[in-house]
This record gives sequence, C-alpha cells and structure tokens, in this order.
Amino acid sequence: MIIDLTQPIRDGLPAYPGDPETRLARSAEYRRDGYNNYLLTIGMHSGTHIDGHMHMTDCTEYINEYPLDVFIGEGCLLDACGNGRIGNKPEYEQAVSEGQIVLVHTGHGAHFGEPDYYTDHPVLTLEFAEMLIRSKVKMIGVDTPSVEQYSFDIHRLLFRHKIPIIENLANLHLLRGIPRFEIIALPLNIDADSSIARVIARTIS
Repeated sequence: MIIDLTQPIRDGLPAYPGDPETRLARSAEYRRDGYNNYLLTIGMHSGTHIDGHMHMTDCTEYINEYPLDVFIGEGCLLDACGNGRIGNKPEYEQAVSEGQIVLVHTGHGAHFGEPDYYTDHPVLTLEFAEMLIRSKVKMIGVDTPSVEQYSFDIHRLLFRHKIPIIENLANLHLLRGIPRFEIIALPLNIDADSSIARVIARTIS
C-alpha cells in the first residue's frame, strides 16, 4: 500500500507568513492553442517541502547535491497528538533507530489552510532534537509549518548534524497501526537551499 503524505499544490496554496504566494495558472488551453500547459510560481518552502542545510546555515551545498539515499529510508511514526511542546520520552527513544526517517504526528496537519495554521502550532523541544541527533536519524518530518516558533535554533542544530526537515506533511494519521513502512521524500533536482517535495509512505510486509 502507498500513502501520499503531500499537500496538493494549487493556485493560492498557503505560504509561510512573509513568503510569496503560490500562483498556478493555465498558460495554454487545448481548445484555443491545441495543447494544455501551466505556469507555476512557488517558493521552495510552500506546501510539503524539505528544508536543506543551506536554509539557515553557511552551508553552500544545494539540496540536489545530497546523496539520494538521504531521502529514502525506513519510517518511524511518533504519536504526539495533543502536545503543544513535544519533548523526549522513553518510548520515543525506544522507537527510533539509526538511519530512519522520523515522522511526528501532531494532528495539526488537519488544519492546513486555516487562518491560525502558521501562528499556533506544536513545536519540538531541544531535548527532542538532541534525541534525533543521538539516534543518527536521516530526516525528521512534521505535520506542522515548522519544528519551532521563530528562534530557529532547532533548525540550525539539526542542520549542523546534516538532518533535513520535512514540513507541512499530510495524512500522517493513516500510518497509525502500520508496523513497518518506507518513506520516499524526493526534492526537485534543483539548485536551491530547499525544495518542494512529493512524500509518500510505502508499507513493508
């Protein structure tokens, strides 16, 4: 089974406050032009995307220069629903293994597109980020617009340890009860700090 964890890209897709709006417009129409075409204007931090290390550090490595295996790996779902601040717990330590792509289900993804989605969301704590670093995970993914609010210390800490961040994930509730799954989270082959991405989970029998 394959589960899509990506927010659809549409015209007017909500953007992080201060970022440019997404514009998706038809630039050619079959009845008029004999073919269809669309023009997309989008920031790399709109919708479901991957923050690369260049985003908030002096790293000069574009996201398309990372080895592709960074973006593919066994997934681990941590249930943090109902928590505004997500700290470390013994059960999280036990669940997470080296090389995994860890997804944090807060339930906040259900509010994508609502007015307070970007201003009132759960955040990770420093102790949680340190657990990810100790565990040597490949990536961390959240169903929120950011892993924190405005200080961005956690972003920089994770980036210093080469851990990219997937933000604005969708449908994480569909992974509940699935014992094993693989995450495939591919950025565009783009010379940029970060990238919009198509993220899927594939169950492992």
